[in-house]
Amino acid sequence: MKGDFTRQTFDPADAYSAVLLQQGRVLLDADFNEHAAIQVHALRTLARDLIGPHGGPGFPIGAVEAGDDEPPDLSIGGGRYYVEGIAVDATRRPAPVTVPDSGTVPNPAAPGPWTYWSQPWAYLDPENDDDALPEAFPYVVYLAVGEELVTAVQDSRLREAALGATMPDTAARSRVVWQVRATTEVDLAGTDSADQIRERFATWAESRTGGGRLAARVERPSGADEDPCVVAPESRYRGQDNQLFRVEIFNEDSFVWSRDNGSVTFPVDSVDGRWVTLAALGRDDKLDLHVGDAVTLTDDATTLRGTAGVVLRVEDVDVADRRVLLDADPPAGVGRLPARHPLLRRWDHPASDEPDGAIPLETGSWLDLEDGVEVWFEPDAAYRPGDHWLIPARTLTGGIEWPAGEDGRPVLRAPHGPARHVAPLACVRAANEIQDLRLGFTPLTG
Repeated sequence: MKGDFTRQTFDPADAYSAVLLQQGRVLLDADFNEHAAIQVHALRTLARDLIGPHGGPGFPIGAVEAGDDEPPDLSIGGGRYYVEGIAVDATRRPAPVTVPDSGTVPNPAAPGPWTYWSQPWAYLDPENDDDALPEAFPYVVYLAVGEELVTAVQDSRLREAALGATMPDTAARSRVVWQVRATTEVDLAGTDSADQIRERFATWAESRTGGGRLAARVERPSGADEDPCVVAPESRYRGQDNQLFRVEIFNEDSFVWSRDNGSVTFPVDSVDGRWVTLAALGRDDKLDLHVGDAVTLTDDATTLRGTAGVVLRVEDVDVADRRVLLDADPPAGVGRLPARHPLLRRWDHPASDEPDGAIPLETGSWLDLEDGVEVWFEPDAAYRPGDHWLIPARTLTGGIEWPAGEDGRPVLRAPHGPARHVAPLACVRAANEIQDLRLGFTPLTG
């Protein structure tokens, strides 16, 4: 999650059960966040052990009669479903009722089920053929589950007005989001039973996990003659500030990095060609935008759909009108709808000649970030956009917090996130023939 954190310390392998405060000590955000992560992990592990990989009474998939000019659709029933222990809720709340000018207050209408096109976090476009349900039968409908970071940019209720304009936000939130998707990539040949399809789906899902790993170190000083794979004792982080470097896969063959975990963002008021008007600039020079900075224009839709877009460069900054001029037009359709909370996100890597503006992903060699921090991508491995690693760098020790083996070599680590969870819901064999793939259970008192 691209929050303003000092570091993320939770590791289930530590087997910690709680974070215990001690009197007279400094409390860091990492302590609070690790305590929350411990509790969430324990709860979801228990649910996963009791329920299995997925199961529950919610999310039934049904057929919807589409009109002549309407794309094929499916209904998504309400209720909860558990995926890897994560409770996913599809219950649709009634629309809010406003105070009428006169007369009686109407009762809220009972909400109907979600549909494939109306589901809240997919941001599907009927004009986009890639979003449409498959035309060929059969296909598998599945549930994709993840978590997103919510700040005061996405939810203004998190902002405490009593703190004044100089304190824009306090704590952030983590929210479970879901999308119902469809695929024809699962091999359904010769499958009749739901168990067979679930097994084929699990094989397909495993093939899409990526698996590429990364190692990090601080640069060896020039002239050192030790084994180049071993971190030399004289190696040192040379930055002037403590940082939480974020290395993130942008497209399959490129990456971006930030020294602040990608947390430096600027809410967007409007986009007019290459000019972007911001709701506010940074609080100080370190958290502001400057000519030459790398930025991406994103919103709720691009974030939840995992659309990378392109990295743009700031060509001019109009401080008086809170505008920045980009070196090219932002992607069409991104950042134009205020309800999707558009923002500019700053990255810190130098300019690139690549079409997407990101850094080419070279494997099998050490790549320099800045101030002595280097990263190494595993060769012959698959990387997925969004995969990221966090590298805390500390001025007091002159090093980074990254595990090393007994021989001193940096350890290759799987991505710190994002966690992706999927579960099959149904097999659509024909327009009105839907095979249920859910694993259901009823309450113990039912």
